[in-house]
Amino acid sequence: MSVQYISDSEGIPTGVYIPLEEWNKLKSKYKNIEVELNDIPEWHKAELDRRFIDYKSNPKDVLDFDEAIDDIDKEL
Repeated sequence: MSVQYISDSEGIPTGVYIPLEEWNKLKSKYKNIEVELNDIPEWHKAELDRRFIDYKSNPKDVLDFDEAIDDIDKEL
């Protein structure tokens, strides 16, 4: 399988990219893989909706992820 690893600014792997052709093979082999991946609890969806509305109402109140991590690292 020809996957590509996605890394953050410090080289730490944070995700995986699977080519579409390979993904389709996995779906054929494991029939319920998409059902398992899409089975998000309703309370998770509601929390994401709430956070999105909050962000839209206050877009300047958010922190840049990398800056926030740098601030945390400085305090440790």
